Amino acid sequence: MTVEASITINASKAAVWAATTDIARFAELLSGVKKIEVVERSASGLVGLRWKETRMLFGKEATLEKWITEAKENEYYRTRAEDSGFVFITTNRLSGSDGAVTLTGIHETQPQGFAARLKSLPMVFFKGVIKKAILQDLNDIKAAVELDRVAGNTDTVRTKS
Repeated sequence: MTVEASITINASKAAVWAATTDIARFAELLSGVKKIEVVERSASGLVGLRWKETRMLFGKEATLEKWITEAKENEYYRTRAEDSGFVFITTNRLSGSDGAVTLTGIHETQPQGFAARLKSLPMVFFKGVIKKAILQDLNDIKAAVELDRVAGNTDTVRTKS
């Protein structure tokens, strides 16, 4: 199952990229993230960065270890997580140009094996919930980046209050 959402941000690609890749600060930036624990830093660049991300899902805290598998600066990065027979692939992609950057979040749920396929059947009913969560993350990034742009801060990103 794949769920995708996009928004346009009135900022530079560099500013949007900085906000979307500042994973250590996601708990401050994204309202849906409660806690981030960096597990392993990358030797260079983003690929290889691992972290544990705690979110509220269906009224309960859920923690998942994620890692970056691919990245191209100012264009996209892809993460992977595995849990309970599922592989979760998330891609954050930037397109457009400075002043009108489109940020797209794509979440793929891939069941591994027969049992996971059976468990995944009712997930189609949660597509809307997943899309809403993606849009919330995108809008949190948009708000932080655009607020900093208006305030004249080009090298920092505001965090949630």
